[in-house]
Amino acid sequence: MDRSLQPLLANTWFFLLGLILAFYVITDGFDLGIGILSLVTRRENHRSAMFESIGHVWDANETWLVVLGGALFGAFPAVYATVLSAMYGPVMFMIGGLILRGASFEFRHAARNKRGWDWAFGAGSLIAALAQGAILGQLISGFSAGWIGLAFSAVAALGVVSGYVLMGATYLVMKTSGSLEQVSRRHARKAIWTTVVMAGILTLATPFASIEVRSAWFDPQRMPVFVVLGAISLLAFLYILRSARRGGVRGPFRASVLLFLVSFGGLALSIYPAMIPGHVTILQAASSAPTLLFMLIGIGMLLPVMIGYNAYQYLVFRGKIRVHDEAEFIADDAEPRAHAH
Repeated sequence: MDRSLQPLLANTWFFLLGLILAFYVITDGFDLGIGILSLVTRRENHRSAMFESIGHVWDANETWLVVLGGALFGAFPAVYATVLSAMYGPVMFMIGGLILRGASFEFRHAARNKRGWDWAFGAGSLIAALAQGAILGQLISGFSAGWIGLAFSAVAALGVVSGYVLMGATYLVMKTSGSLEQVSRRHARKAIWTTVVMAGILTLATPFASIEVRSAWFDPQRMPVFVVLGAISLLAFLYILRSARRGGVRGPFRASVLLFLVSFGGLALSIYPAMIPGHVTILQAASSAPTLLFMLIGIGMLLPVMIGYNAYQYLVFRGKIRVHDEAEFIADDAEPRAHAH
């Protein structure tokens, strides 16, 4: 095989991994956020409605994480090995949190006293979100040691938790009604402010934590793109505030997703062409061209199926949940769709 294809294939897989990660962060992010919000929700009928709102999608959302791990192992084995060896603790905490929330979600249905399993689900969601934020902070800083690396990872962890809560709250605004919808609007207004504050702290701290990212930010060719992404982020922030106050239903969630996508795009542009800033680049970490091509054929068949399945399930279970003594799915025209048991 022509070795000149290696850079093209490696960069294609960098984009595909970013796309898969974006799918995971958006889809699993909002149900992790709902799990975290359940920790501060006192009314059982509200918690039941929250769980019902994600009952048909949460397990499929986590499939993206499995695909991400497999793709990273095959396409960039050096990165896979480096991340697992350097971040063994946070990775194990993340997996443990996901296992805890999965088990608690299933056992909750059969339990007479649901509060214990509710706490387990919320705790698992919080642990997984904190671990993902810590991993993100360490990757951006290039596994920086000392108090700077720890502080950066701590702020990144809190930022990820806040961002997930924002998506979870805006998703509940879109999916629920009545008092739960109003409570979720208040959570969304608080979460957007904490998310922006954490993002601002990370933005100011990143040039000190990573020399490579600092160089990318002041690259004359990339700077106009960063300015555009920053402007879009500001507009999304203002729209979420306005829409949450004025009764927007789908707008707040869509704007929060846009905010995540823009932030994710800015992160990818900041570290490119590195896979781990200060450690390994895309070309250094990539597998051989035949391996990348073989995997590309496989993911080309798998990815459309996954996207289609996810889109179909969201289409089938569209509509709000009406919160009374029990939760029930209703269509956009307010006709009942399915009852929660």
